[in-house]
Amino acid sequence: MKMYCMTIYDNHYDKITKLGYLPVGLGKNITSKIFLLDNTGENISFKNPFYGEYSFHYWIWKNELKKFNENEWIGFCQYRKYWSLNKKKNKNENLNDLSKDLIKELPKEYDKFETILGDPLPINNFKISKLFKKSFIKILKNPNFLLDKNKRNIKFHFDTMHGHGNLDKTIALLDKEDRKDFNEFVNTEISFNPHNMFMCKSSKILNNYYDVIFPWLERCEKIFGFDLDGYGLKRIYGFLAERFMSFWFRKYTNFTTLPIIFKDINELD
Repeated sequence: MKMYCMTIYDNHYDKITKLGYLPVGLGKNITSKIFLLDNTGENISFKNPFYGEYSFHYWIWKNELKKFNENEWIGFCQYRKYWSLNKKKNKNENLNDLSKDLIKELPKEYDKFETILGDPLPINNFKISKLFKKSFIKILKNPNFLLDKNKRNIKFHFDTMHGHGNLDKTIALLDKEDRKDFNEFVNTEISFNPHNMFMCKSSKILNNYYDVIFPWLERCEKIFGFDLDGYGLKRIYGFLAERFMSFWFRKYTNFTTLPIIFKDINELD
């Protein structure tokens, strides 16, 4: 298994290596050449502030994917989020403790799957005060959003957090074979697989995914551009990819889910 761990900090190389993962440096803040860097070869590193982890996915697609063995697990995590087989929350007070919790190799029982996504994240548990603050007009038009949690689907959540109507604009830019299904997905599901993290056992499947996601995001750039303010809008391409990733791997692959654990390695020695 190859597990890539992405960071934006120069001083994380030794810590990520100690965890047994491959350190990846994202964006312009990484100056050390010992990292795998998203600004070498064919790249879109300048888009990292807007694309997040997907600047590295683009790099993998264009520079490394052909080198992978077809049945080799490829995984992606981040310096604050990792894969685990353990659903219990441990304290993980140092790097050695954290390392013991992390997936280094998948048990053979997972060989029957093609992809692994993070456990679904429910997105319909807004506090009432936040609902009114973020979605007052929508609630006025349709009080059911307030009264019925099951109405607060992925589309409602995206509209609330990343701009009303923005998701609909991007769905219209999808290829025909996914447009209808993705629209149904975001209007019915009340959870998605978060953090742009996944594992994939097939370089062919991964290539098929990249062949869809990147041309779509490039079309979305014509709507939003890069003159974007505020975290919810500036990272809109990463947030779009997060929702589409959940949909695409669920639709096209034999998948299962595993826990994602949270621990910032800045806090560990």
